Amino acid sequence: MHWFRRPTPEYINITTPRAPELKDRIPKDLWHKCPQCGATPLRKDFQAMLSVCPACGRHDRVGARERITQLVDPGSFEELFGGITPADPLKFEGKARYADQIKTSTEKTGETESVICGRGEIGEVPIAIAAMDFFFIGGSMGAATGERIARTMELSLKEHIPCITVTASGGARMQEGILSLMQMAKTSILCAKLEEAGIPFISILCDPSTGGTMASFASLGDIIIAEPGANIGFAGKRVIEQTIKQQLPANFQTAEFQRDHGFVDMVVDRKRMRPTLIRLLRQMTGLPPAKLSEEDGGEFSGKAGEAKPKAAKMEPSVPAEPVLEVAEAGK
Repeated sequence: MHWFRRPTPEYINITTPRAPELKDRIPKDLWHKCPQCGATPLRKDFQAMLSVCPACGRHDRVGARERITQLVDPGSFEELFGGITPADPLKFEGKARYADQIKTSTEKTGETESVICGRGEIGEVPIAIAAMDFFFIGGSMGAATGERIARTMELSLKEHIPCITVTASGGARMQEGILSLMQMAKTSILCAKLEEAGIPFISILCDPSTGGTMASFASLGDIIIAEPGANIGFAGKRVIEQTIKQQLPANFQTAEFQRDHGFVDMVVDRKRMRPTLIRLLRQMTGLPPAKLSEEDGGEFSGKAGEAKPKAAKMEPSVPAEPVLEVAEAGK
């Protein structure tokens, strides 16, 4: 006999309540945690601030296409030289096959090489631009990377428009051996040709800008601009300390250290990079200063119906030499 148990009517269905599954309610990648200060802003707010931490100002790494979008006038960019892709002439094998590394990076980033090149406008000034992508094999410079950058500089020479490079690279690509090191000489020669022709060349250094890339075209700009806190140098800090048997400063090889020692002209916050480029380019091409709006991040604001000013065509100070036509890989 069940003295302490009340019979349950059949019409009452008792179920055990369960806690909701939080992992199903919270979207993935909702927050971004800053590795420097630990701040956790919403990812959409973090991206709206151009991937700069609102608490400590740390500049996070971004892809090449995102950089181009941040810098050029909307709708003005035309990608070029995308058909030049990396090969594996040495059949290199280390911890992983080089061919597999290329395939993996392509699937991860959606790109075919570590640099995106083309023409566009910044502040309505026509420019040739090459932006490196650190997420593609560390932004390393292989033969195809160097060829794309070289053709961007040749485009600048041919059309007499300023050239801009955005560096985010660990250096030359070791998997291609001497072929990657040859790109240092090739791009440096074209930097000299830009100087001889009197065409402005602006080099923007992001984190990191090291190795053979920094030892070639990245350090040869008429104006060198760096993002705050970017690691800039050739060999690593630990290697240098082991070589010279001395302890280096804590801020060694940072953008601020390089500026203070004359290797960088200015350190510019990412949100001020585009307005800074507009002012420099319009001044260097003889155009009047643009009216910059703080709300739109430096868009040229002219009156409705007003004709857009044309950038002054830059004539070379010396006769331009014919540019060699190099067949693309696979053709």
